[in-house]
Amino acid sequence: MNNGLVTRSACLMILALGVFLTEPSFASEALEAAAQAGGETAWWVWPIILLGVTFVMGILAVLGGVGGGVLFVPIISGFFPFHLDFVRGAGLLVALAGALAAGPGLLKMNLASLRLAIPVALVASTCAIIGAMMGLALPTNVIQTALGATILGIVAIMLMAKKSEFPEVKQADALSSALCIYGVYTEASTGKEINWKIHRTIPGLLLFIIIGIMAGMFGLGAGWANVPVLNLLMGAPLKISVATSKFLLSITDTSAAWVYLNKGCVIPMMVVPSLIGIMFGSLVGVRILKVAKPTFIRWMVIGLLLFSGAKALTKGLGLPFIV
Repeated sequence: MNNGLVTRSACLMILALGVFLTEPSFASEALEAAAQAGGETAWWVWPIILLGVTFVMGILAVLGGVGGGVLFVPIISGFFPFHLDFVRGAGLLVALAGALAAGPGLLKMNLASLRLAIPVALVASTCAIIGAMMGLALPTNVIQTALGATILGIVAIMLMAKKSEFPEVKQADALSSALCIYGVYTEASTGKEINWKIHRTIPGLLLFIIIGIMAGMFGLGAGWANVPVLNLLMGAPLKISVATSKFLLSITDTSAAWVYLNKGCVIPMMVVPSLIGIMFGSLVGVRILKVAKPTFIRWMVIGLLLFSGAKALTKGLGLPFIV
């Protein structure tokens, strides 16, 4: 059996076991809330629909180069009868599952850098815990409004962001030199060894305070913000930035996920079908990626995020949403 599939299956089993440890009272309240919001629809219908939607979402996430959590939270909170707290808890586990599945392979290929990830993870994971506590303490409509604004901000970043495969860093700064944040990797497309280093470490770490808080508060994961900061601001090569970001999510999202798990905001009815759908969708997406046109997929994902962000914003403000 393929090693990647084994890793994904193991992650799924571990996470599924974890969600069953949530407090029964909170889980039953979530089921009752979903049943009331869904009207006459039987409770078991929603997990089946969720499985189908997240399967498609997994495909789009791979093709669009975004994390599953970025699509999961605004779409599920906007169009499914689940409370936002449960959606955010599930969203963190969705992003975490993908990170756990990809992390070991990225480290083995020498693309994810532990030296770069550890100081960033220390800042981001601490702030993710704070963000998760803030998110659970604030009123739902405030979080929903902020979520919508954030998603629309992500759309703006995707529209304006440049991709720099090998940023020019003339000299490493004092902090990155002291922390020995540098490395060498072999670029498969050219066969050349790339020596890399970073600069602007302190501004980068300050930005990761904000990124960590937002990751915990909205349950989005943070790959959409990690990569631009690591690549464009701090000067890490694009492949190193993407791989380190993916590994970083396994630390940041774990910190925030425990807060939601401890508060009973993670329930199997949502998490299990979501993880299965996202993972199998990702497997299909990888195959489609070989023949798909990147430009079309990028604009499709941007349009989907724009639609879901507008939905979340209007829902939080209590305004009618007209398609």
